[in-house]
Amino acid sequence: MADEAMIGGQFAHNNTVPPTAHRVLPLFSLTGRTAIVSGAGAGIGLAVAEALAEAGANVAIWYNSNKKAIVEAERIEKEYGVKCKAYQVNVTSYEAISASTEEVVREFNGRLDIFVANSGIPWIQGPALDGGLDHYHKVMSTDVDSAYYCARVAGLHWRRQKKEQTTIDGQKLEPAFREGSYIATASISGSVVNIPQMQAAYNAAKAAVIHLCKSLAIEWVGFARANTVSPGYIATEILSFAETQMREIWADKTPMGREGEPHELKGAYLYLASDASSYTTGADIIIDGGYTLA
Repeated sequence: MADEAMIGGQFAHNNTVPPTAHRVLPLFSLTGRTAIVSGAGAGIGLAVAEALAEAGANVAIWYNSNKKAIVEAERIEKEYGVKCKAYQVNVTSYEAISASTEEVVREFNGRLDIFVANSGIPWIQGPALDGGLDHYHKVMSTDVDSAYYCARVAGLHWRRQKKEQTTIDGQKLEPAFREGSYIATASISGSVVNIPQMQAAYNAAKAAVIHLCKSLAIEWVGFARANTVSPGYIATEILSFAETQMREIWADKTPMGREGEPHELKGAYLYLASDASSYTTGADIIIDGGYTLA
């Protein structure tokens, strides 16, 4: 939190300044900004990287093992005319996240504006009493620890940038830095206990991510915003563990009667990344075809 954001247990007035643009489309422009998207080798993360690049951001794609990310980064750079590069990063390591973030900032334009923490894995070992503790630790490390580590690293950059208004090498920031945007991919599983799969650890992990960002929204007021996007069932590789029968049950329980596609999430992430959401922080946007309504 900025030093002057809270006084005597109460929030100071005018902790933030609204953007000057009043027309809506310019608010969605990310020209000149730098974004990092983790878990972006495919699926939701790749779709988000494409959306941010289309809006003008320079984008660093982080991947774990899917080396197709390198080719995808080259494609995005050519298609949208921005800088885009893939980095292999172990998001369960704070040291790796910190080092890679600094590398990205130095290789791009000396700044960081947007961080999308999208890395995550599913729970695939059934009821909590039957699943292995090693699997539990892997899920929590990938889904919760990584979100915390990414937030901490990004927040340190944003707090400095807001205070100093300079790049990492001391140059004046152009455009000026108003605030950072941290977006974590949560899940409807952080709000409801979806069935028929048993996945207590995953549900707990995603609930933690949602509440983490709500908490950071308070702590970071004045220099950054923090929000989550909670997808329902999206047709990506993360659902590969589920047999056809289970996926049919999910469709039965979804008013729209189908799984979503990654590109159907692009608008929400772009909104949260841009000045269009300047008065949005601590929010959780559910995009699930109506699953949580029924």
